[in-house]
Amino acid sequence: METKIFNKKQIPEAVELLKKGELVAFPTETVYGLGALATNEKSVKGVYAAKGRPSDNPLIVTVADEKMMEEYVNNVPERAKKLIKHFWPGPLTIILFVKEGTLPDAVTGGLPTAAFRCPNDEMTHELISRLGKPIVGPSANTSTKPSPTTAEHVYHDLKGKIAGIIDNGPTEIGLESTIVDLSVETPTVLRPGEITPEEISSVLGEKVLMNKGTTQTKGIPKAPGMKYRHYAPSAPVFIVDKEEDFKKIKWDDETGVAALDEVLENIDSSNKFSLGKTIDKAAHNLFGALRYFDSEDNIKRIYVQGFDHGTISAAYMNRLNKAAAGHHFK
Repeated sequence: METKIFNKKQIPEAVELLKKGELVAFPTETVYGLGALATNEKSVKGVYAAKGRPSDNPLIVTVADEKMMEEYVNNVPERAKKLIKHFWPGPLTIILFVKEGTLPDAVTGGLPTAAFRCPNDEMTHELISRLGKPIVGPSANTSTKPSPTTAEHVYHDLKGKIAGIIDNGPTEIGLESTIVDLSVETPTVLRPGEITPEEISSVLGEKVLMNKGTTQTKGIPKAPGMKYRHYAPSAPVFIVDKEEDFKKIKWDDETGVAALDEVLENIDSSNKFSLGKTIDKAAHNLFGALRYFDSEDNIKRIYVQGFDHGTISAAYMNRLNKAAAGHHFK
């Protein structure tokens, strides 16, 4: 299969491919997603096949606006309306109860809930609006690999497996959206992202919990990225929690390091990747760093700077811990 790269003027062509049941990757402000018509079970199953993803992992339903979401949700609660008004379009995914029979089990994982998101990307908004129906939107990468932040990353992983990629340049945020579960009594963040639990709590005017493990119903995770190893390059990743610990590492041609600029200045290695000057920049650059070292055949070990600065680094550490399978340098 030929994988075409589409620009803004070619979006109608991408729409026709989705209508025919083909897969098309699309840009968002977080990472690139892999799109298939959410109401077409065969197409959705094709997403699992293209990614090599376990089929018991639910998929995010990507909509053009709140009105489109309402076609599939069983009574939109006031909480959801508040969050949508404040954060949509944007990097917030909301889990709600769905109307029975409106979405295939391949999307929901057989659960009575689904995760909905309206991304802040003009090209993707046009894509879904023209289509007239939602698309699923998991990250457009091979399962377990770092999420894609450019069309080139998508092409590297899925060339020949999908029909097309809509290219809108590098993503702005670089980490996936925050996922908040509103199907439970107390709103709970299942996956941290740029929007923090504190910000959600402020809008709702009530307490918001932060999930510390894997929330499952009948063994099925309620949100993407909660059950399996994610974001990992081929070489093992180790988290370096303290700056002074970088001095203990033996650097050679097979070792890569990703850290803030001020840390890299004191490291004698030829395999460096800058995460930027701040934690915010580090979050934006993390997947790029992991993909960079994954493309270097000589790299056998990757050391990445860790942070412990509360909610500002929660999303970064969530992804890094999964990439490193919890392995910290000691």
